[in-house]
Amino acid sequence: SLPSEMLIKIFSYLDAVSLLSVGCVNKHFYHLANDNGIWLKIYSICFQPKRTIWKMKSEQTETVSLGCAALHDRKPGYWKKEYIFKQIAAVKTRVMRLVKPVDPYTGLPCKNKEAMKASGLSWMIVLKDKNGKEHITEKAKLSFKDTSVTILWYSTNWPCLDSLSTLKLFGVIPLLPDQSQAPSKNGPRRRSLIAEYHLANLTESSVALGADKLVQLFSLNPGLLVGLWKEKNEIAFVMASLHYHQLLERSTLGSATVQYALPPNKPVLDDVDPEYGLHDYSLHLDMHGGSCTYLCGTFKSLFCRKGDIANGYLRLTVISLKDNKKHLPLAGTLGLSWETDVFKGNVKDCFVMDVTLLDETGKPFWCFSAPVYIELSSEASGLYDYLGRTYTTYYADSEGKVRVELVWLEETKEYFIVSLVLYISTKKVNNWYGTNY
Repeated sequence: SLPSEMLIKIFSYLDAVSLLSVGCVNKHFYHLANDNGIWLKIYSICFQPKRTIWKMKSEQTETVSLGCAALHDRKPGYWKKEYIFKQIAAVKTRVMRLVKPVDPYTGLPCKNKEAMKASGLSWMIVLKDKNGKEHITEKAKLSFKDTSVTILWYSTNWPCLDSLSTLKLFGVIPLLPDQSQAPSKNGPRRRSLIAEYHLANLTESSVALGADKLVQLFSLNPGLLVGLWKEKNEIAFVMASLHYHQLLERSTLGSATVQYALPPNKPVLDDVDPEYGLHDYSLHLDMHGGSCTYLCGTFKSLFCRKGDIANGYLRLTVISLKDNKKHLPLAGTLGLSWETDVFKGNVKDCFVMDVTLLDETGKPFWCFSAPVYIELSSEASGLYDYLGRTYTTYYADSEGKVRVELVWLEETKEYFIVSLVLYISTKKVNNWYGTNY
């Protein structure tokens, strides 16, 4: 019932975040909260006004004059959009400055963690039931590794599994990040859809990784792990493994409904020849199970010849079965750690595998982070140097496959990697180089 002039006067005492929030109350408040006079004042305090006009990349950017023309010649909401645009641009500049230095071993930015903090980035999952109702879970525990971040969500209020249809994973950033304080969950934020998973018939459509006394683990591609209580067959926790490569783009540049589309690679002049194959590739491999790291290493000078191309894949041998000098032990007892509000545990013989394959120029070529498990090999072993059972770990997606062979040494109670082979899709290579394998 208050006059519009009085409401505008009250709104003029609000900061930008509060002003955006109050604009969500109703249509009347929205139009009043778009007042150019209020937003020009906020803009002018944050960005020093000048009187010149300049152009950059064919987009005209005007500096501010506090005269009447800046108010009356603009449509309502103009200075609000200008303020938001410049704030987002300032955050992008800070983030780009942080991700510019690159680690020579991983080919990834050295300061990913700092860049994520600067952008205010966080992650959330949205469970949607068959009636269309959404259940949002934001509280998460983060674990950072060399090339990935593992995110664990748990709650005592998960909806019934049988009633759920989909799970969506979002990156969330505040619309106006404030570097001096933690992002407010009640402030304006933007969602970026990273992946969507179908939960109908979860135990049938997913890969069973293993179990302990309390939970069973099921893996959904890409990189999502769902833990179910054994007795109730209900969700205990959800764990996502996200590789740093293009993580910021996927988590910030998509919309709430459409995933960010990665730009195609621009081939560089090189001597790539289908008759010769790939050469001078390098691999950074990280195997971990939460707090424990079982293996972290870099393998250089990888290559394949024409004879290594078969059935639509190019084979890169990282560790050869015949070369026992390169066989590697895994430190510790393999297992994936989990926890909830009350319980915690460790599922044996499964872990998270991070693969970062770099091309001959040091550019990330194929990257992923995903939960995997080991199983007893059904094939006869030709390993005469080891007395122990042979196990295998396998991963596959649309771009490639990884096969790892391990031997369990009973005397020392440890696994040895005796074979590690990558299979890269010829379609992936052709799209990358513009060749025809």
